[in-house]
Amino acid sequence: MKTTPEHDERIAKLTFASVYPHYITKVESKGRTKAELNQVIEWLTGFDEKQLQEFIEEKITFDTFF
Repeated sequence: MKTTPEHDERIAKLTFASVYPHYITKVESKGRTKAELNQVIEWLTGFDEKQLQEFIEEKITFDTFF
């Protein structure tokens, strides 16, 4: 997928807290659970559920997350 610098900057400014509920909705609509989502996120990033909650509370951006 080809993106523009403006698109990349817009995504980087999104907060994890604003997108995470959409991830939950998506996986639950596919018959999966929030725990399974967290397990996949931990596998991909190394961040556990406690760290994810801290990121949500601190409203970190995807730029910081990744």
